[in-house]
Order: sequence, then C-alpha cells, then structure tokens
Amino acid sequence: MMKLSAGDKVLQVMIYTVLLLLGFITLYPFWNSLVISFNVGSDTALGGITFWPRSPTLDNYEVVFRDSRIGHAFLISILRTIVGTTLSVLFTAILAYGLSRHELMGRKVYMVFCIITMYFSGGLIPTFLLLREFGMMDTFWVLVIPGMISVYNMIIFRTFFLGLPAGLVESARIDGCNHLGVLTRIILPISGPVVATLSLFTAVYHWNDWFSASIYINDTRLIPIQTLLKQILNSNIVTDQLQKAIGSSAAAQDRLALVQSVTSKSLIMATTMVATLPIIMVYPFLQKYFVKGVLIGSLKE
Repeated sequence: MMKLSAGDKVLQVMIYTVLLLLGFITLYPFWNSLVISFNVGSDTALGGITFWPRSPTLDNYEVVFRDSRIGHAFLISILRTIVGTTLSVLFTAILAYGLSRHELMGRKVYMVFCIITMYFSGGLIPTFLLLREFGMMDTFWVLVIPGMISVYNMIIFRTFFLGLPAGLVESARIDGCNHLGVLTRIILPISGPVVATLSLFTAVYHWNDWFSASIYINDTRLIPIQTLLKQILNSNIVTDQLQKAIGSSAAAQDRLALVQSVTSKSLIMATTMVATLPIIMVYPFLQKYFVKGVLIGSLKE
C-alpha cells in the first residue's frame, strides 16, 4: 500500500467526517420517526425522544392495522407496483429495442420526438381531460397506463441494446425468430443488470406516487397507501382511526386505554413506517445491480 503523507491523512479524515455527517443527517429523521412510532404517544408529547423509545409499545401499530382502509390501500399499492413496473419495463424495452434497430426508417426523428417529451408536456389540465375522455377516471388503470413509457429508461435500454453484438440478433433472425422473440428470448435474458435497476426505479416511483391518485381517483377503494397517508397528514382522519380502534362493542372500554396512549403524531409516524419500510426492504436485494446496470446502459464504446 502507498504511504500517505500527513496532508493526505488529514484530507482523508476530513472526507470521512463529512460523509459520516451527511449520512447521519440523512438517516436520523427516518430513525427518529421509527423510534416515535414505537413509543407511547402520550410520552412522546412530553418531548425528548431522540435515539431510543422511552416507553416502548406496539399500540400505535395496533391502531393502524385495525383500520381496514390502510390494509386495502396497502394492497392497492402492491398491485399497482407489480403491474405498473412489469408493464412499464416491458413496453419501455420494446420501444428501446425498436429504436435501436438500424433498419428502422426515421428512427432519429422518433428519438427526437421522444426526447422532446422529457422537457415539454401537455400540462396537468390537458392530461386530466385526455384521461377523462378515455374513460380512465376512477379506474385502477389510470394509475398504471400514463406511466407505462419512461423516455429516460428507454434511452438507457436503447444504449445498452446498441452495445450488444449485432450477431446475436442476426443469427436469431436467420433461424426464423421474429423481433418480439429476439427481444424476449435473447436480449432481455442477457440484460439482467439494467432490467433489475430500471425495475427498481420504476417500482419506487409507483410505490411513492401519491399525486396521481389524488387527482384522478375519487373512489376510496382505489386509493393507494401513499395517497391515504397524505390524507392522514392533511385531515382529521386520525380521529376516525382512533374511533375505529375503540369501536362500539362491549369491549370498547378495554380498548380505551389503548387509544388514550396514542396521539396523532405517533399514529402518523406508525402509518409512515408501514408505507415506507416495504419498498426500503427491496433495496438490499437489488443494490448490486445499481452501478453496473446504469453504467452499462448509459455508456457506449
């Protein structure tokens, strides 16, 4: 190993210090929210909760999971993420494959049209009117179809496809395979890193998107968890959750102590954790594909 000079050592210490500070600033708000969600709400209201729960409890989560709306919204988010990610990656890959073929006439013109949409859009009101004319309002598909094509992801896919040996496609075509077969049987199976990376990016978008449902969905049965969480933050829906936890049965008095230990802040933090942790848990399984997938798809030799 090279011997570091005194100046290099000082610089190295400064770099690690800055990185640790940035890491702490980034992670602490999430950790504090997690701690509050596991702490008694009435105790949290007294302040002083920083790194560890002072009065640990699961009451906040019990109240959250008693609300059937959260469970249903959670299922809608899972379904939207799975269907939306699958369709988006598939159709974006199909578009990228077509634009990567040299025999496609006018492919440069098509690329220009695609790139223009990255910088200019019709706007919210024209998009709203268009989706209404298509009869997609208050349907599950309004959460999926508008985001099926990502031009940014298409460019990464296309650049990756252009870097593959031309002989792969030519040999498959000689054997009688059509273009769709070439894409699904040959190209996509060897595109694992870029597919995994862009799938994760797309899944995170679908899971975290609350705005689309708030504009296009009025049916409460189709609201995803993030939109419901936004409503909780902006309304008195917390009171409804507490009322559901108490209920009106003979066991209501037994649940009263549970509700008295829960506050709106602790309930919001618990709901936030329920909405956030699932997508975070996906990252460790796909992290190894991040750098490799994006670099392979964005660099051309």
